[in-house]
Amino acid sequence: MTVVAFDFDGTLSDSEMTVLLGDRCGVADDMAEITERAMNDEIGYAESLRERAALLEGLPEDEAHTAFAEVELRPGAADLIADLNDAGVTTAILTGGFERGVVAALEGEDVSVDHVVSNRLPVAGGQLMGDVAGPLVEGTKDDALDDLADEVGVPTSDTVAVGDGANDLPMLEVAGLSIGFDPKPAVEPACDVVVTSMAAAREVFAKRAILETV
Repeated sequence: MTVVAFDFDGTLSDSEMTVLLGDRCGVADDMAEITERAMNDEIGYAESLRERAALLEGLPEDEAHTAFAEVELRPGAADLIADLNDAGVTTAILTGGFERGVVAALEGEDVSVDHVVSNRLPVAGGQLMGDVAGPLVEGTKDDALDDLADEVGVPTSDTVAVGDGANDLPMLEVAGLSIGFDPKPAVEPACDVVVTSMAAAREVFAKRAILETV
């Protein structure tokens, strides 16, 4: 048994949650700029997340729900997750994004993972507060992956991490196999292998005997 931990935004999904939320209050371009700087490791991820959350202050909760409902999995992602589940692999999503969007995307494809570690946007009076909370604001994905490996009962060296941005670097650096999904330039050196599609990721899993060859 092994553990495969995926990033979400930019990896399992090409929907950027904060940009979708920003569309609802006219700040999508600002969101995209901050996100790009964070993914390229130009600013700290926690700082970038707080900056983006602050732009959403006052957004009605129902508008946020509508934005989360627009989050979709990348083509082939649902089938890959389902096949990993069927193979007895423990699947996880470790994301600085938001659980509501992750759950909406998974439910839309009728697929599930064993573990989701994510953040949330606090609400008061039916509106977003402009703040963010959760284990992956200040916490890092290497710690989350270590905790998950301990829970499952495998060494971290037997895990697989799949990601694209700078906040994925901690888990990519400690996993036994690090797969960069169209990674940013600052991230690629930390990757054992680089792919640009879920089909290519499946080939990697097959070569490593994590999945059967099809």
